[in-house]
Amino acid sequence: MARYLGVGEKFPEFKLKACVSREKGKEFGDINNANFKGSWAVMFFWPLDFTFVCPTEIAEFNKAQKDFQSREAKLFGISCDSEFVHLAWRNNHDDLKNLSFPMIADYNKSLSQDLGILHPEVGAPLRATYIVDPDGIIRWVSVNDLSVGRNVKEVVRTLDALQTDELCPCNWEKGQATL
Repeated sequence: MARYLGVGEKFPEFKLKACVSREKGKEFGDINNANFKGSWAVMFFWPLDFTFVCPTEIAEFNKAQKDFQSREAKLFGISCDSEFVHLAWRNNHDDLKNLSFPMIADYNKSLSQDLGILHPEVGAPLRATYIVDPDGIIRWVSVNDLSVGRNVKEVVRTLDALQTDELCPCNWEKGQATL
């Protein structure tokens, strides 16, 4: 298995297609590092569209979008399906119809490969989440196996802790004292 890119490393440069809307004629766009330059970014990967665990995570990230926006963090979802499959899934799944973030198509798996998160047998990305700081540096990584969904509240909590730029004890939450 490839080595994961980790904390303290630069998030890879990329330019990929994305499903950005369901509105006719505005469904697709290009997404690259410039879309989050100077901002915090949360990049979360799921294995494949039209599956079972993935929509629960995507819907939960969408419900937390205001939490990310209030922290001036941009949210991006990514899988190895094409932008056309993303659109079909959004049109087909009630929980995905009103997403407020782009579904990036890492169709050639270049970004997943650069990050080292492709499952060795399946060839799809693992459930990886990256918090990237305004300088494009990876500050937090969490990678789950294909069968286990992630905890979106923990992603928000970790973003809060990173943004304090202080020492934060175990189970620290926003509003509590830092060390």
